[in-house]
Amino acid sequence: MCSKRDLNRNLRHCAPSKALIKGSHQMMLRSVHLSYGFGVSPFLRCNPRFCSLASLPAIASLSQSSISASPWRSPLCVPCPPSHAVFRAFWMSSGGPDTRPDVVAATGPAAAPSMFQKPKICFCHSCGNPTKHVIPDGEEKIRAVCTVCGKIHYENPKMVVGCLVEHNDKVLLCKRKIEPSYGLWTLPAGFLEIGESAAEGAARETLEEACAEVEIISPFAQLDIPLIGQSYIIFRARLKTPHFSPGPESLECALFALDDIPFDSLAFSSIIVTLRMYIEDINSGNLKFHYCTINKRPGASPSDLRGFNVDYHLRS
Repeated sequence: MCSKRDLNRNLRHCAPSKALIKGSHQMMLRSVHLSYGFGVSPFLRCNPRFCSLASLPAIASLSQSSISASPWRSPLCVPCPPSHAVFRAFWMSSGGPDTRPDVVAATGPAAAPSMFQKPKICFCHSCGNPTKHVIPDGEEKIRAVCTVCGKIHYENPKMVVGCLVEHNDKVLLCKRKIEPSYGLWTLPAGFLEIGESAAEGAARETLEEACAEVEIISPFAQLDIPLIGQSYIIFRARLKTPHFSPGPESLECALFALDDIPFDSLAFSSIIVTLRMYIEDINSGNLKFHYCTINKRPGASPSDLRGFNVDYHLRS
């Protein structure tokens, strides 16, 4: 018969080591991370009082709809026993930072970017084979990596350029003939093409959508929309001749006095913000260059007047 001392010694030999427990937890977290598309920030720590193994079912049962319903990025506590406070928080990729006191973010140059989104690339652009979504060595974000040739695919924001065309104290708007936002009004704008400058692209889009030849006056605004990966550059421009008509992508085109702009029927948050800033400048008698970030609420329509807010508004 074993003595109590021998029994305790045997139990210690049979118990898993701290390193083994830590490794098991890390594998579990990586599995949750890859299954649900969360990005990992290795610089955030969970408060032990919010971390327990009992919280795992709640995490595993999260649905895509519940994730996208939150207008701001909120930290999701990772399950971990109180004695292992080294486990981190996940950031959902649907908004901005939460200020709850139970999560402490690292400061300084080592802090990681807060925006993590699951890659959309499913096949390699080089060899055509499937990709896997993993965090490559030396990086902090999930990337699409080819399962055959190993190429890492990076997804970058799209550049949108357009014109705020002024004529006789009015601005030129086009009613969209295509989705998204069919039948709503917008400034003539579209994606920048390879081989053209931003100003050239803005003039081209105005010619295509409003059949109007314009002279670029000056840049008016740059608007970044991180959630959808777009950056807008809008130029002030004037008509070379007083002639315009709907292009293939427009139902109609019209000049609007500033008091008559149909804000309840504008196509995109970027257009709403641009025209509001322009009217403010005109009323103050001082036209400026503007920069801002538009934070869109996930799930909001492009034209939702309350589906976004503006940050980092700079003027010069």
